[in-house]
Amino acid sequence: MKWEGREESDNVEDRRGLSAGTAVGGGGVLVLVVYVIAQFLGADPETAKQITNAATQMANKNQPQGQSGPPPNESPEEKKKAAFSRVVFKDTEIVWTDLFRKMNKQYQYPTLVLFSGRVNSACGTANAAVGPFYCPGDSKVYIDLDFYTDMQRQLNSPGEFARAYVIAHEVGHHVQRLIGYSAAVDEVRRRGNPVEINRASVRLELQADYLAGVWAHHAQEKFKFLEKGDIESALNAANEIGDDRLQKKSRGTVVPDSFTHGTSKQRMKWFMEGYKTGDVNGARQLFDLRYEQL
Repeated sequence: MKWEGREESDNVEDRRGLSAGTAVGGGGVLVLVVYVIAQFLGADPETAKQITNAATQMANKNQPQGQSGPPPNESPEEKKKAAFSRVVFKDTEIVWTDLFRKMNKQYQYPTLVLFSGRVNSACGTANAAVGPFYCPGDSKVYIDLDFYTDMQRQLNSPGEFARAYVIAHEVGHHVQRLIGYSAAVDEVRRRGNPVEINRASVRLELQADYLAGVWAHHAQEKFKFLEKGDIESALNAANEIGDDRLQKKSRGTVVPDSFTHGTSKQRMKWFMEGYKTGDVNGARQLFDLRYEQL
């Protein structure tokens, strides 16, 4: 993937040199929201909307403000990972600004937060183990750069474009919120049927994969940044993080009704569908199709 030397995003908070505080409210109640987006297991990102306003305010109160800059002992490899993330994030800003303009809409920029170890967000406090996640409460994408190493060593997903896919997927959740797709999942969640909630979550996650593909399509047209094997690396990452594959590895069995992000086959399919078409409006079909057709 060709990215070095290109423009980096200014909408970045580098909190790697900061220690995350603990969001604590009256009576010593700890507000802790665990997101499992990066390894693509667990609650979908819109779960953050279930947090009460009081909890959000507590998290914001304890959230470090401004940019701390890189840690004093930043290695050359860490510096490269940070620069890569800022370049990819800038690419998403450019592409989505243009696509929203074509839809007669204005793209509202999210913020990329680089952290290490533990971080506070408007969605609560999370540690590095949960990986990258998008918090709709503050419109920020959070990532511990060590996750890139985890992708290679634990998830068998090497390659820089696989990393770009992860960032684009989280930005896809931001796009969903701006367009209004996330509201459909909120309505399903309010009805409280666990199976239907999981199925709605799968739709939302597959749609984020589709939108990541849409971004890749238009980014390639603009920047010509793809090299041989890049798309394959993203597809490999999608394959490795399918619910069925991860459940088989961790449990030894697969429970479809508990899926929250989709199977390996589905994740690869919808990323490629977005990449081939580049059609933002095509994302709607994820909610129009029968669940069995996904």
